[in-house]
Amino acid sequence: MEFLVPSQTSTESFDVVLIGAGIMSATLGTLINQLEPTWSIGLYENLDKAGLESSSPWNNAGTGHSALCELNYTAAKADGSVDPAKAIGINEQYQISRQFFSWAVENKRVEGNGFINPLPHMSFVIGEDHSKYLKTRYEALKPNTLFDELEITNDLDTINEWTPLVAKGRDQSQKVAASRVVSGTDVDFGRLTADLTNSLGAAGASINFGHKVKNLKRDGAGWELTIKDNASGAVKTVKAKFVFVGAGGGALPLLQKSGIDEIKGFGGFPVSGQFLRCTDETIINQHHAKVYGQASVGAPPMSVPHLDTRFVDGKRSLMFGPYAGFSMNFLKSTGQMDLPLSLRPHNIIPMLAVAKDNMSLTTYLIKEVLKSRAKKDLSLAEYFPEADGSKWELITAGQRVQVIKKDAKKGGVLQFGTEVITSSDGSISGLLGASPGASTATPIMIGLLSRCFPKEFAGGWETKLKDIIPSYGQKLNDNPALYAEVKAATDKTLGLN
Repeated sequence: MEFLVPSQTSTESFDVVLIGAGIMSATLGTLINQLEPTWSIGLYENLDKAGLESSSPWNNAGTGHSALCELNYTAAKADGSVDPAKAIGINEQYQISRQFFSWAVENKRVEGNGFINPLPHMSFVIGEDHSKYLKTRYEALKPNTLFDELEITNDLDTINEWTPLVAKGRDQSQKVAASRVVSGTDVDFGRLTADLTNSLGAAGASINFGHKVKNLKRDGAGWELTIKDNASGAVKTVKAKFVFVGAGGGALPLLQKSGIDEIKGFGGFPVSGQFLRCTDETIINQHHAKVYGQASVGAPPMSVPHLDTRFVDGKRSLMFGPYAGFSMNFLKSTGQMDLPLSLRPHNIIPMLAVAKDNMSLTTYLIKEVLKSRAKKDLSLAEYFPEADGSKWELITAGQRVQVIKKDAKKGGVLQFGTEVITSSDGSISGLLGASPGASTATPIMIGLLSRCFPKEFAGGWETKLKDIIPSYGQKLNDNPALYAEVKAATDKTLGLN
């Protein structure tokens, strides 16, 4: 048992406390600071810097996910048809994020536009059936404004022009197909998070790294948090009118400690992963695309294989994966007791129901954990036929905690997405889940603000938001002229022309 050292300092109070220094907290804090500059903000992060957990590019944070190439957002129905609605919705969300990025650059909330780079987004499939599916997907998406740049081919020479590493050395008789959108992007969310957090501190927020939130409880209309300084071991009390729990995998335990009714029935299923990262510059420089394939049977959506160019701290890199695994940690920086300690009487039934109904996922994870390095290299060769495994290093990606929630019919369901949990009085809110995550942080946080601060939202915030998000309240997919205007403006500011 850990004994907390009594605080030697006075109690601090804030209008808003942000738990965790990831992209969600950084985005929410920036929005609140712009909408209500007189509100005091305190941010507490367990680690020593911002953006080191789920927002880190090495931990598989979304790198500009906009459903241009991610096939899991357009799964084929039983009759073979494809519904474009989910992909359109995710792309609409990313357009909001892009406008926020552009505003942040223009208003010097970030240090230049180096966190975002133009990068084609591609889908690549193997086999007759998958090629037919890709064509059906193309036909469903192409008529839409947000996907009007989509191209498709089953010609290997054309694929070689698009992405040489995928085509070279491939069996000419193999049936393949690819689609792409040239105007995709790659986002270094670690860098963006750090910049937004720094600017938040410069604007007057209290930024506290190396501080772990140990507990939180009701304090009248607000909240009282118990926070430990990791360096000194001292513990202090912090009071807040509103709390946002943006702690990634650590959000579930903190929301459970809050005691709010809305968290009852929720559990978490942690999934870890690994990537192969290329160390040979001559290979890295031959690939300039984000290439997504089809997920294996039983694989979770975030395990869709992809061969990615990424820009991390301004340096170009190349990664392939992920190889899914299982760990009971909810974060890379926490321990194996996270999962068992998250069990509660109200979430045991949903979790058992999910275990029963997802045996294929369990089987998949076991196979992935047991997969040898040689088999990992064979998976790489499906997308890069001439790959030399000796030029790739195996790195551990971040932890993802998939949402488990109660269900009236099944008892519990496993949800591959994000879930915002908000108390009935709007005084506390937190985010659970993973994909598409970072890429849609801005619309998710705007939605949170509308739920938690309806009076302020109706009393002027919406007007202010239109200064940040010019298309706010409108669907760009339904308005080609507005989309063209917004895209041209954001491309110019972000250096994507």
